[in-house]
Amino acid sequence: MPPWVTIDRLINIDYDYVERRIIDFLRSYISSIGAKGAVVGLSGGVDSSVTAALLVKALGKDGVIGLIMPYKTTPPEDVRDAVELAKALGIKYEVIDINPIRNAYSSTIPAFRESEVVANGNVLARIRMTILYYYANLNRMIVAGTGDKSELLIGYFTKYGDGGVDILPIGDLYKSQVRRLGKHLGLPDSIAYKPSSPRLWEGQTAEGELGLRYEDIDVILHALVDLRLNPQEAQEATGKPISLVEQVWRRVVATEHKRRTPIIPRIGLRTIGLDWRMPIHYTGLR
Repeated sequence: MPPWVTIDRLINIDYDYVERRIIDFLRSYISSIGAKGAVVGLSGGVDSSVTAALLVKALGKDGVIGLIMPYKTTPPEDVRDAVELAKALGIKYEVIDINPIRNAYSSTIPAFRESEVVANGNVLARIRMTILYYYANLNRMIVAGTGDKSELLIGYFTKYGDGGVDILPIGDLYKSQVRRLGKHLGLPDSIAYKPSSPRLWEGQTAEGELGLRYEDIDVILHALVDLRLNPQEAQEATGKPISLVEQVWRRVVATEHKRRTPIIPRIGLRTIGLDWRMPIHYTGLR
């Protein structure tokens, strides 16, 4: 049987509907909590650019603030792309050099080691999160995250870094779909098809670090998560090697802790995160 879960089928969705759905959701949610808008980090990549464009469509240019926070590992072209996008969208933006903040960590923490590439990269993501929330607090706004479904499912984000946000507008779209949505929204190819990378260290690219192409990751995740196939069934449906399917699934399982609130040991009758969920439409207040 030929593969029936393919990248072409995955990306050929109704992007007019996707755009309307996300815009309506953003307007409704931000209005319901009384926020004045959203702050978003701009990297010059496709995820942050698509998120910013959707926020502007939903909230207007005065309801969005973009923060560009380069470090020494950030390529100049990424900063240029982010600035040009912010100008094209007409939003208020600021470029904040986070080198001095990062350097303060290495000069004040006795245990700090420059050789710890991943740990130090996570510091950068958490510095950026802190700055985003500072601006959000100042302006009575929320922080809009830029993570997509592919990154969320395989855990390719920093816990309490780029994962520390209030809302994820593109969190139910796979990377391949986000790229198509970017083209639908009129983003240039230089952004829509730019290789994804958090730029947390020199030469880092997402696909290089993962050892997998997003096209492969996306169809495998779609089979495993959306279609609820087991790894063997997913292999047959996608035509991908079973070793690849199992590699992706192991990442999903191993990173579940990143997608959950901190776990609490049960003591009382109702435990947060286990069997207590605050009703959305009822507070009991008069």
